[in-house]
Amino acid sequence: MARIVLQNSDITRALTRISHEILESNRGADDLVILGIPTRGVILAERIGAQIRQIEAAAPVDLVGSLDVTMYRDDLAHHPTRAPQRTRVPDGGIDGKTVVLVDDVLYSGRTIRAALDAIGDLGRPRAVRLAVLVDRGHRELPIRADFVGKNLPSSTDERINVRLDEIDGIEEVSIDLAIGAGA
Repeated sequence: MARIVLQNSDITRALTRISHEILESNRGADDLVILGIPTRGVILAERIGAQIRQIEAAAPVDLVGSLDVTMYRDDLAHHPTRAPQRTRVPDGGIDGKTVVLVDDVLYSGRTIRAALDAIGDLGRPRAVRLAVLVDRGHRELPIRADFVGKNLPSSTDERINVRLDEIDGIEEVSIDLAIGAGA
């Protein structure tokens, strides 16, 4: 049985806070690029971009893009994955800019490692930051998020489910026992 840990208003508050923290850390929206990792990371990145444009009138319209990391993953042989998605970088590229990677859940760190490899093929940013809606712990690599909506320590037997209106028709984060665990 799933336990809801974040509802629509909690997610909105977390993304608003993350948007403010990104602007504060970057000292505005100049030379800022936000790249969402498909699938839900792209939606979260778009929402953060919209918040930043609302907060900072001088923010560029083309601020948000997407970064597919499928072919950069080191676990393709072990885990079936979805078909590669399109990578889209805002006009002007990433060279010399601060890139904020956005993902829904930070777990082992392997997706972010793949994202860093993908960024290396796109250019040389001034800095790379990480924003996640949920940090659940259990890192396998030395990766830490700079901007976190909710720290949610969890067991490896549990599954964190992020559902967003645009994909799932519902807005929530829930935690439940993974299939086959605890039996």
